[in-house]
Amino acid sequence: MYHSDILKNMVKNKIAILSAIILICLVIICIFAPFLTPYDPNKQVLNERLLAPSMTHLWGTDQYGRDILTRCIYGCRISLSVGIISQLIATVIGYFLGVAAGYFGEIVDDIISFIIQVFSSFPFLLFAMALMYALGAGKVNLYLSLGFLSWAATARLIRSKVMEIKNQEYIQACKIDGGSNLRIILKHLLPNCIPMLIVSITLGIPNAILSEASLSYLGLGIPVPTASWGNMIAESQQFIRSNTYYSLFPGLCIIVTVMAFNMFGDGLRDALDPKLHSQKGGL
Repeated sequence: MYHSDILKNMVKNKIAILSAIILICLVIICIFAPFLTPYDPNKQVLNERLLAPSMTHLWGTDQYGRDILTRCIYGCRISLSVGIISQLIATVIGYFLGVAAGYFGEIVDDIISFIIQVFSSFPFLLFAMALMYALGAGKVNLYLSLGFLSWAATARLIRSKVMEIKNQEYIQACKIDGGSNLRIILKHLLPNCIPMLIVSITLGIPNAILSEASLSYLGLGIPVPTASWGNMIAESQQFIRSNTYYSLFPGLCIIVTVMAFNMFGDGLRDALDPKLHSQKGGL
């Protein structure tokens, strides 16, 4: 499929375009965060604690007098970095294991398929909680934990794709010419799997964002006082009746970001390869 065809298919999907605009705005906000707000996200100003939204503090302040809008902006940095980096890690693991299972088959396929079933059947959040408890709270540990636990769906997709194309003539010709397995995997199989990998990353990011928020809410993700949407909601629990805005705004940030990634991912999936829709639904 040519790039022009992909672009035409994307333009037809107005919801995907709107989602793309929202995501671009979020990225811009993350990059220019220090220039968008005059406040320090971690500086406590106790004489301004729990102020309602106003022109001075558009989204109000928390129990330590910190500007909520500022902390949500910096929390966006955390969420996007965790989502993107963890999914890149998961994609690398999923690709090579999926290729190994589909390309080599036999006992290699049996072992990897069994591991995929184990990772797919075990409750994800419970597994993540146990791993984060063992490693300790922190951004780097979140990258590694969520990446290590999120590769199974990608591996299953890649395995099915490789099994479909590994016996095609151009791959057999490469083998006859003495091409190594590594060359075939990187030069011939990878280009065919790129649409799946792009869609897998895009649809995996919102799951990682939700997982980070859940773990931070439980005290196992981003440690306080670092701004994170999850730990902001956790800190706002005791004020949910008297200062509803405190938990409302970080919650809305999570909802908008996750919905934008999901809708953009759906549109991108259909634009790259409509057949991916049925394959993804069968997982």
